[in-house]
Amino acid sequence: MEKLTQQEEEAMQVIWETDGGFVKEFLEKLPEPKPPYTTLASTVKNLEKKKYLSSEKLGNTYRYTPLIKAEEYKKKFMKGFVGDYFKNSYKELVAFFAKEKQISADELKEIIDMIENRKSE
Repeated sequence: MEKLTQQEEEAMQVIWETDGGFVKEFLEKLPEPKPPYTTLASTVKNLEKKKYLSSEKLGNTYRYTPLIKAEEYKKKFMKGFVGDYFKNSYKELVAFFAKEKQISADELKEIIDMIENRKSE
């Protein structure tokens, strides 16, 4: 799975949120400042070439559908991110956020509870 550019990722977030649709609909959902329609259309075509989307021609336009679920991309991206920046250690990742005061003790307790509850499943 090829890593997406920031522009492609922003488009995919909207496409996942809407579960597919038309470029015009994606453009409406993007935050300001919105890219020009032609730029977004080009980005969507690139996503199709990268096999993130499929398209169906309807009249003189195309309806796009995601081929990859957001969760699947997130898992793949996070594995690469943790590998690249935290030596494949999720402990290092959490420690980084704790040191930067980006995560509270209560949030860490919630994470520990999630891990402990997962073990009993």
